[in-house]
Amino acid sequence: MQLSLDQARQLAVDVLTSHGMPKDHAGIVADHLVDAAGAGHAFAGLPRVMALVNHMADHPPGRPITVTDKSASSAVIDGAGNNGYVTSLIGIDKAIDLARKTGVGVVGIRDTWFSGRLAYYVERAARAGFMALHTASTQARVAPSGGIDRVFGTNPVAFAFPCDPEPLVIDFGTAQTTWGNVLLRQKLGEALEPGMAVDATGNPTLDPGAALTGAFMPWGGHRGYGLALVVQVLAIMAGGKMVAEEVTDSGFFFLVIDPALLGAADDFRAQVGALVAHIEASRPMPGGAAVRVPGRGSLAKRAKAQARGMIEVDQAVYDTLMALRHGPKA
Repeated sequence: MQLSLDQARQLAVDVLTSHGMPKDHAGIVADHLVDAAGAGHAFAGLPRVMALVNHMADHPPGRPITVTDKSASSAVIDGAGNNGYVTSLIGIDKAIDLARKTGVGVVGIRDTWFSGRLAYYVERAARAGFMALHTASTQARVAPSGGIDRVFGTNPVAFAFPCDPEPLVIDFGTAQTTWGNVLLRQKLGEALEPGMAVDATGNPTLDPGAALTGAFMPWGGHRGYGLALVVQVLAIMAGGKMVAEEVTDSGFFFLVIDPALLGAADDFRAQVGALVAHIEASRPMPGGAAVRVPGRGSLAKRAKAQARGMIEVDQAVYDTLMALRHGPKA
């Protein structure tokens, strides 16, 4: 079904606040979820409200978030049990502020959970004229290549670079699927693709429920496994746990760099734009579609959603959120 952007945002805020999230935090989360839905990432949109509600039901409310400067270029943030949509926005803005002053901003966040699309945060830095790298460890659900035990999270990584007319944003997980996607497929009664997951005994499965009790597989075999390991190590440096047994064991890492440290920032932006145009103008394979640059599809979908003022929400998800809108049932 179709909802206006305002309707979707208000529905998310209503559900989250009625289940105990502070109103200002709920607004930050809702903005992110509506943006994700508009960009074509349904699993990262309003369905995430249900996961947030479930988490809040089983965990105490967050405490005050603290930001501690460690040097002129670095800071650590104690998320104090608050959700990652909020702490990550604080984190990227802190990293941007540090980069404005020194050219580099490095921020680590601990004791936080569920941060949504990493692209959302690095794009914010790129629009301010900076290059950004962001990684996040998540609750262990992914086996190392050749194994069946859950060691890594889906451990996404994102990059963004200033570029005209839109930033260049590259965002990908290091697992064959995401937790949110598996939850959504379970809700909709849809099967997984082959190779995405194994069940608790290590046998391949297409059943989302069995995957949630088993393990997801790394994307790209040993290559995705290696990237997941890098994200896990950066999470440790950021203050997260070695293995995130709980969602709040996550570690978020942000690196923001001013391109002017190495040359003229305007020239860098122009060169990135020229590279994107060159890639898009390159020849496709015989009979294939035009060559695309990562992230451009999401930007185009978001622009269309904003122009229409509407997003698509699955009917089952909408019905569930409407049932949750007025708080927990007695």
